[in-house]
Amino acid sequence: MFETNNRILTRSDIDAATLDEGLRAHMLRVYNYMASAVALSGIVAALVASSPAAMQLIFGTPLKWVAMLAPLAFVLVLSFRFESMSKTAVQALFWAYAASIGVSLSVLLLVYTGSSVARAFFISAAMFAGMSLYGYTTKTSLAKFSSFLIMGVVGLLIAGIVNIFLQSTMMQFVISAVSVLVFCGLTAWDTQRIKDTYVEYAGTEVEDKLAVMNGLSLYINFIVIFQSILQLTGQRNND
Repeated sequence: MFETNNRILTRSDIDAATLDEGLRAHMLRVYNYMASAVALSGIVAALVASSPAAMQLIFGTPLKWVAMLAPLAFVLVLSFRFESMSKTAVQALFWAYAASIGVSLSVLLLVYTGSSVARAFFISAAMFAGMSLYGYTTKTSLAKFSSFLIMGVVGLLIAGIVNIFLQSTMMQFVISAVSVLVFCGLTAWDTQRIKDTYVEYAGTEVEDKLAVMNGLSLYINFIVIFQSILQLTGQRNND
């Protein structure tokens, strides 16, 4: 036992303080990964969109299928193999995923005006920050909403595939609006999940890799929110 400010600190007090400090450091790493991935995607998107040759090479040839399918391949490998992969390999795939998403986002920079993109980004950032803060601070367990949120994601995927053939503007509007709600909910739930499960892996070799994977979860939430907000509020260049 230790004494400070006339109060005796027990070993459990010290352990709790150490755990809390570790949690804050872990969350900071998670947010750093997420923010860095967003920045990387933005840089790649801007570079590709500013180069007509790059746009033609990627989207005017069969390479467009690589650009479309690469993000899915990266995230599937990360999801199912990260435990057996090294930290360096996990990080490499994470950055590759963010870069591939940047390639996909480059099209949006040509379709929508710069002011629309900037407005959607700041709205998305504010919504993401608010929901993540709520998830971190609330005492209410959000796990009970997880099944509903996952069902919402599945429903959105099915609706998105159907609308590829229907090409319905109204259906796309509904999909975008529901996407904002679902992924804002996922942001709060993921944040709480990251916080609650940290103690299971604190101080282990898995912790560093989980920081990357948790950053990936929040990054995906943010990107979907951003794309949905842009589709809802964005002004097209040809309007």
